[in-house]
Amino acid sequence: MRLKLRHIATVVSLAFLTACAAPPPQVMQAPADPRYAAVQDGEYLIPAVNPAFLTPEKVRTEVAYSGPESPNTIVVDPFTRRLYYVLPDGRAMRYAVGVGPEGKAFRGNARIGMKREWPSWTPTQNMIRTQPELYAEYASGLPGGLENPLGARALYLYRNGRDTYYRIHGTIDDRSIGRANSAGCIRLFNQDIIDLYNRVEPGARVKVRTEAESREYEGIWVEDANGEVHPPGTELPLLVASAG
Repeated sequence: MRLKLRHIATVVSLAFLTACAAPPPQVMQAPADPRYAAVQDGEYLIPAVNPAFLTPEKVRTEVAYSGPESPNTIVVDPFTRRLYYVLPDGRAMRYAVGVGPEGKAFRGNARIGMKREWPSWTPTQNMIRTQPELYAEYASGLPGGLENPLGARALYLYRNGRDTYYRIHGTIDDRSIGRANSAGCIRLFNQDIIDLYNRVEPGARVKVRTEAESREYEGIWVEDANGEVHPPGTELPLLVASAG
């Protein structure tokens, strides 16, 4: 059963709803930053984040914030792969995220309609219809846990009072943070989604920046051959412009 669940996790990244599959990473040596060490969360031991993934651009940091959004707003910049939780007094908590590629990523505005710890996952009817050999068994849902692609927490995005089926959530694939390879949802390290979850109130506004807004506030970021983006002025081989 465990092997089959891992197979499900691997293919979920191709699905519209969950957007976050890959084999769970191995437990690594605790990173130098204790915020990303292994953590016991109820009955689950969340693995430490591999230190190789914790570049300065990916570690959560409180920063100055000059955007127009009010406190308790989540601002997602898909072009820089960053999420800001706006604080009072011109400050914000900044997190690294994984997002969907152009054409699949969530766009526009939403509200946090629900919050869930260790959320369950249910395949869509389209997934069950097109690939019943993979998903029919899970039509009633996959319980939350370490192998669930939604990770330790999920914030459910609603628009006009209705579920959009997009989520801001944890992930079982830390390698995906900083890249645009999800099926549309917005994912964070499990340690970061827990931090964000504890700050956000239901009903909080969510805004996804446009490319023009990203360029105005962040400049033109560049994408390397591995699909990760870097701030303006970074010299990398095989660069592809990501914002602007």
